[in-house]
Amino acid sequence: MPTTPVILDVDTGIDDALALMLAVRHPALDVRAITCVAGNVDRDQVVRNTLGILSLVGAPDIPVGAGAAAPLVQEPRPADHVHGGDGVGGVALPQDGRTADGRGALELMRAALEAAPAPVTLICLAPLTNLALLLRAHPEAAARIGRIVWMGGAIGAGNATASAEFNAWHDPEAAAVVVGSGIPLLMYGLEPFYQAAVPAGAIDELAGSPDPVAAAVGALLRRSQEMGAGEARLPFPDAATLGDAGAVAVAIDESLAACTEAPVAVELRGELTRGRTVVDLREAAVDLHGHAQAPHRAPLRHTTPGAATTVVTGVDGGAVRELFFTTVLGPHAPTLGEAPHGTATAPDTAREPVASASAPAHTSASSTSSERGAR
Repeated sequence: MPTTPVILDVDTGIDDALALMLAVRHPALDVRAITCVAGNVDRDQVVRNTLGILSLVGAPDIPVGAGAAAPLVQEPRPADHVHGGDGVGGVALPQDGRTADGRGALELMRAALEAAPAPVTLICLAPLTNLALLLRAHPEAAARIGRIVWMGGAIGAGNATASAEFNAWHDPEAAAVVVGSGIPLLMYGLEPFYQAAVPAGAIDELAGSPDPVAAAVGALLRRSQEMGAGEARLPFPDAATLGDAGAVAVAIDESLAACTEAPVAVELRGELTRGRTVVDLREAAVDLHGHAQAPHRAPLRHTTPGAATTVVTGVDGGAVRELFFTTVLGPHAPTLGEAPHGTATAPDTAREPVASASAPAHTSASSTSSERGAR
């Protein structure tokens, strides 16, 4: 199977941990480096968690670099109330003697980009501080980046605030640098984030598994289930989202997603909207000044001319879940069966999974699951 060279940039909390497991165990990805940044928890805890997850799954010796300890402008605002003080909900992670690479995140990223045999996909599951710093310190590195897959932002409502998703909100300036860089970007925001979810029965089964990786996955999902109780965007009651792991799944197989091309900008000034990703889904033959537009879309100001972001508007939640469990757990995967009662079964939304966005999709999600619609 052809492999894609990737660098993972993480703030390893609960769903980053799941994403790491998928990335290092899937044969389509050649993980050449992992860089850590402050986000869900402090930077040093992120490094410990990342090394622990690699130990748990018996990953090869992948270099792990410590990056930014704070956003570009503001103080860190961790989400330890969600992920727990250790970032992984108290799950005990093994240590097998792995240590962080002494070069640090920026030098590690630069070296990995230069050494890769082909353009590298950066899978960023965290605030974009490390990548923004790399682009400023080593602008030539952009030529070695094939594309960026970012779990961040939202078309609609946020989660850190009513307006902003956590990764964008934690460092809006960094997000603005990366979104405006002109590097091809796929934005996996909160719309698909909640669609790829695991039902309560599977979580119970995993938590009781004798396999240590399956049991850890169950414990991580249990914490996610508890913290997400009442979240209306989940496709069925008492579910836990796979979160960042869904972005890795789409990096592996983009046919799992429905996408649209749109200009995106990051709000930096609004008192109530700072960190919001403004996704311009308008269709217009002219802009606000009456000038003709091609291809019939009025662009946001402050975006790179001609640049558009590939925005994931929805995913086939069942297919993402199957890919995750088959890859990570194999014979220890839980019994999933049909989606439980209460699964969102909106009209055939494989091509337009987020009705509120009215987004024309150019990539259709698989229709094998009844979870294609958004809540």
